Amino acid sequence: MIIKPSQLTKVKGDRETYEAWLPILSWLPRYKLKWLQMDLLAGITVGLTTVPQALAYAEVAGLPVQYGLYSAFMGGFIYTLLGTSKDVTLGPTAIMSLLCFSVVGGQPHRAVLLTLLCGLIQAVMALLRLGFLLDFISFPVIKGFTCAAAVTIGFGQVKNILGLKDVPHQFFLEVYYTFYKIPEARIGDVVLGLLCLAVLVMLMFMKMGLGSEDVPPCSRLARKLVWAVATMRNALVVVAASLVAFSWDAYGHHVFTITGKTSQGLPPFRPPPTSDTMANGTVVSFGEIVEDFGGGLAVIPIMGLLESIAIAKAFASQNDYRIDANQELLAIGVTNIMGSFVSAYPVTGSFGRTAVNSQTGVCSPAGGIVTSVIVLLSLEFLMPVFYYIPKACLAAVIICAVAPMVDYHVVANMWRIRKLDLLPFVVTFLMSFWQVQYGIIAGVAVSGAMLLYNMARPQIKVLKYSVQDSLSSGLSFPATEHLSHIIHTQALQVSLPRSVVLDCHHVSVIDYTVISELRDLLRQFKLRDVQLVFSRLQV
Repeated sequence: MIIKPSQLTKVKGDRETYEAWLPILSWLPRYKLKWLQMDLLAGITVGLTTVPQALAYAEVAGLPVQYGLYSAFMGGFIYTLLGTSKDVTLGPTAIMSLLCFSVVGGQPHRAVLLTLLCGLIQAVMALLRLGFLLDFISFPVIKGFTCAAAVTIGFGQVKNILGLKDVPHQFFLEVYYTFYKIPEARIGDVVLGLLCLAVLVMLMFMKMGLGSEDVPPCSRLARKLVWAVATMRNALVVVAASLVAFSWDAYGHHVFTITGKTSQGLPPFRPPPTSDTMANGTVVSFGEIVEDFGGGLAVIPIMGLLESIAIAKAFASQNDYRIDANQELLAIGVTNIMGSFVSAYPVTGSFGRTAVNSQTGVCSPAGGIVTSVIVLLSLEFLMPVFYYIPKACLAAVIICAVAPMVDYHVVANMWRIRKLDLLPFVVTFLMSFWQVQYGIIAGVAVSGAMLLYNMARPQIKVLKYSVQDSLSSGLSFPATEHLSHIIHTQALQVSLPRSVVLDCHHVSVIDYTVISELRDLLRQFKLRDVQLVFSRLQV
């Protein structure tokens, strides 16, 4: 049988197409036993980090704690098939939990429906190659939002550290009532919460203090032990605090506010609800629910994509491989779509867990499967144990997780490099305390206005002695009036009209509106018997 070169080319093209849509086909055929060992180690380590964080983030989302675990396992399976980064782990995060609460207000049915809609939007964006839209969300907007989110989430947990009840969730009211109710603080929660915070901070600094220089074998072993304990600090602290709460409860001393009863077992696989029933029996239709979601239905999918792709790019650069941004969009979208069938709320990439995954030496996305299995085992067998987890302990885990998100260095850097960038940062930061989704929308609007202003007012250097206008950027329709005004005031409306040389060396883009305006300018120059000359035009 003779195989023609054209047939070989077609087979190779088909294979590349399959690998582009299913990246697992590119690495599974060369999977090694050594990879399996490292993926198992990384998956177990990340799993022990994921379980306590998922429980804590469900509190931020205002949902029962089991919903954090419902949201934590689907990503590992889907991302193994569709993801292009070996390091990224998908699951609940602090920011997505806050956004989810701001939109659905802690209503589980609506959170699940929101997950489906977010997944559909993300998948459609991936299929239509719309990932470039994320480029319009500037760095100051992202930083302003993350700093405000960290403050909102962190302060929101102070009430759990103090053991306070009936504190409103709106940020400004929350601040007022938290201080107002301090006399009602429970001593047991305060002591336990502060102790957990102290232990978590100590272990975090111990991990950061581990050097990388050559050390004797015995010291190397001790450092590995310290690294392992510090990496699993959340799980260890939660277990220790739960034992303390169980011990006191067993002797009849209810000194801690505990999580309480949770649903045991795996979530049922079923379509998300498309309607909701209020406490008074009123049925809310699908259209009314979507209307209630408002701007959050645009903000949450985009922020989820932005967060995950930024993480994937950072670790791809660090570990010397490349990712496909549109394929990442598809992986997140499909994860949310499938997650909605197991009662998950919206997820994205987690920077902290991805860092643990990378540092443990994961070799492929298959490590996520191990993590997902640990979450499923926790759901099936450990839910009764979670009854005794103190809320003060979960609050300490959340505060330590979001504290690094407050990046005050970025303000100094923006002030030094371009002070105007502080405007969208400040607008986003302040507006996010009112409603987080409005903060992002306002920041993007301000950034967009600044971008449009630069397009409408390009830098034009007027060299009067050589009668020359030098354009330093492209020309598009918002800039026509500005350019026309400068030429009129500098050349046509003076006592003696002068010729103008328009240096177009840096102009690479021009549109029909600009052409029409230039045609009109040429006519006016001819009427005054002077010239408008276009210099160094690019073909």
